[in-house]
Amino acid sequence: MSIYAIGDIQGCFDELLALFDAIQFSPERDRVWFTGDLVNRGTQSVEVLRFVRDLGARAVTVLGNHDLHLLAVASGAATLRPKDSFMDVLAADDRESLLDWLRQRPLLHHDADLGYTLVHAGLPPQWDLATAQACAAEMERVLRGGDAIAFFQEMYGAEPARWRDELQGWERLRFITNSLTRLRYCDAAGAMDLDYKGQPGAQAAGQLPWFEVAGRRSADLKIIFGHWSTLGRYASGGVYCLDTGCIWGGALSALRLDDARWFSVACKGVCAPGED
Repeated sequence: MSIYAIGDIQGCFDELLALFDAIQFSPERDRVWFTGDLVNRGTQSVEVLRFVRDLGARAVTVLGNHDLHLLAVASGAATLRPKDSFMDVLAADDRESLLDWLRQRPLLHHDADLGYTLVHAGLPPQWDLATAQACAAEMERVLRGGDAIAFFQEMYGAEPARWRDELQGWERLRFITNSLTRLRYCDAAGAMDLDYKGQPGAQAAGQLPWFEVAGRRSADLKIIFGHWSTLGRYASGGVYCLDTGCIWGGALSALRLDDARWFSVACKGVCAPGED
């Protein structure tokens, strides 16, 4: 049995099928992890959702920011943005079952036997594994419960920028969500900067990739994430970025966890580089 982790798909179904062919995925033998952002920007979000859902227990996927945005729009708590392209999901006959399946996905997955942790974006430097798991569970309970719509109405925004144990209410949940699904850069004290989305080297003074902050409490983990197409394929210091910019005309990539071997397929791209 092999376990593969795959980066952000964002509605690029044809490329997902091509990647499954490239890795010679066997549903009887293999398992697959997805870094989230199954939907949006690409043109085949509904096909991606159906395919990943139908993999059943053979697949693990964490929620990304575009997945949460779809759920917010579908609930009526948010409006479509000009570049949203998941209308095929909203119009689908099986819309409600797909959305309910998506809502049940975790925000963090940790496999103690393999020694890997899967998130969409990152972990703030103040969080160790236990804190990250507890915070993800808090958010998952809200998404699966009666407060989901109320949360979606409060989800958007960049504040608070820094974690404090005493954070409560929507501010606490917004910070958790931003950390797990939007984080790229923060300063040495852990204050997030969600504005700059480019590759390291041109960020504002004092801002660091979240995984380069000294004293990061998750430094003992092997963390797989996506979300950061301008960082691209990255493997260093126990962190692995799998978002290689499929929708920008880059590649869709997989990492085989057994031996850290990379696989990728070229993508035609449907968006201009740098779009979020």
